[in-house]
Amino acid sequence: MNKEVIIENTILFVKKELKNAEGGHDWFHIERVFKNAILISKEEVVDGFIVSLGALLHDIADPKFYNGDETIGPKIASEFLKNQLVDKKTIIHVINIIKFISYKNSLSKTGEKFTSKELEVVQDADRLDAIGAIGIARCFNYGGFKNRALYNPAIIPNLEMSKEEYKNSTAPTINHFYEKLLLLKDKMNTETGKKIAENRHEYMEQFLDQFYNEWNGVK
Repeated sequence: MNKEVIIENTILFVKKELKNAEGGHDWFHIERVFKNAILISKEEVVDGFIVSLGALLHDIADPKFYNGDETIGPKIASEFLKNQLVDKKTIIHVINIIKFISYKNSLSKTGEKFTSKELEVVQDADRLDAIGAIGIARCFNYGGFKNRALYNPAIIPNLEMSKEEYKNSTAPTINHFYEKLLLLKDKMNTETGKKIAENRHEYMEQFLDQFYNEWNGVK
């Protein structure tokens, strides 16, 4: 099957699967990651087909909405790609992108590892959507979805979290900035990702300054 047709079919499939998803992990998140991945790919030597499929399918069944089950997404993606007659090697690569893209997996000290330029591109694209103005919006949207406090000065961010602690955290939303979002700038893989992240990181720092000023009645 033609690669462009497969990508179009994948877009339609993902739109349908994520029709009722939480606002920060819906089709529009996927679309932004897809666009960012294409943008970053222009400066990298990668397989654009794998990057496109990885970006489109990376959150097809986010474990945080499936009781932490990290096997569902890869299974759904694998079955879909097989039905699209995608070759086995490409399917394996895309599944590995889905399995290893998440931030929480970088906190794991054990287990299997996977690296590829395609993963690096999709990972940067996904992480860019977690920072800046949209990152802030997504962060508070998810916090509201989980009924978390905005901020509690008595609860200090945990900067040494394990993967399990990260998955099970119920900390206030502001803590997530220190436990993940502000750390992403220095975890970018590509030069394009690093450049874009600089501006978005600065925007988050400005937001936090304003947030604390308003919280403390300064402004």
